[in-house]
Amino acid sequence: MTPEEKLAELGFTLTKRESALPFMALGKITGNLLYLSGATPPAGWVGRVGEVYTVEQGYEAARLTGYAQLEMAWSILGDLGRIKQVVKLLGMVNCAPGFVDTPKVMHGCSELYLEVLGEKGKHARSAVGLQALPGNVPIEIETIFEIEV
Repeated sequence: MTPEEKLAELGFTLTKRESALPFMALGKITGNLLYLSGATPPAGWVGRVGEVYTVEQGYEAARLTGYAQLEMAWSILGDLGRIKQVVKLLGMVNCAPGFVDTPKVMHGCSELYLEVLGEKGKHARSAVGLQALPGNVPIEIETIFEIEV
């Protein structure tokens, strides 16, 4: 099963994305690496995890944001089958003071990558808590992929 078929099986529909800003790209390829710009959950997700959202809700926001990252990669590559592996995931969680469960929140994205990409989805990861993110979104994620060139 291709990654695109797996996403469809999970209920996700890929839509081509473009950068909303003329001075910023969805991502950049250098050598055999694809660096993606940060993505956030769909519209309507506003507020801090541990204040507005539970860990479980944060997990879902991270899963949806991971899907957004895969959609960005697909928009650039045209085929998620070109992904050799997920190298690094940076998860930034907008969280209430004292919130310490950022890794549990970021499991939403990590587990999605594993579901969709299999062993290629295993990655190095950082899950950091921040006191604010643009638009007060609960999650922002950046991913680095090794790709077939």
